[in-house]
Amino acid sequence: MHTLIRAAALTATAAALAIGGTVTAPASTAAAVAQLHPMPSGISYLPARVNLQPTASGTWVDTRLAVTLPEAGTYSLDLNVRTRLSGVPPVNTYIVGRLRNATANTVLPRSARILNQIADHTRAGNGAGHIGQNTTSPISERITVDEPTRIVLEVRRINSLGHSTAADVWNDGNGLTSFRFTKTA
Repeated sequence: MHTLIRAAALTATAAALAIGGTVTAPASTAAAVAQLHPMPSGISYLPARVNLQPTASGTWVDTRLAVTLPEAGTYSLDLNVRTRLSGVPPVNTYIVGRLRNATANTVLPRSARILNQIADHTRAGNGAGHIGQNTTSPISERITVDEPTRIVLEVRRINSLGHSTAADVWNDGNGLTSFRFTKTA
């Protein structure tokens, strides 16, 4: 890897000298390559808590967490999605996330992930109380686009048995929901 970076830096230096230019030595060869070919990257954070309780089970909700891929190319997408889920047994409910290409209005294939699930089949009346979880789950994908493209996180809550009493995607001082992109080619 370092050999490739050095070769790219040397090639750029030789090209600049061949056309009569001057070359200022960068602090490192990696810095030289970054100056010649900067790869766009960025990170966004969930702008506000997303409460899924008011929506019908199975309804996709736009979280307003999005990134805009600034140019054509291949990008790595990495999300950390923090969720909270609770219910009263017997209950089996879960939150699913997926990525949608808002520019093309299509879902990214294979991007769906179960972000959180609680399943407790204890019969009511057996002293069972309220149960819940707070977890952070990753979503990692790669996408190739032909133009600037907006990618958004959508989520839905599914009540398979019983129902949730709280279902959220959120940020607070104990953890954030984030969406990072890096152009790779």
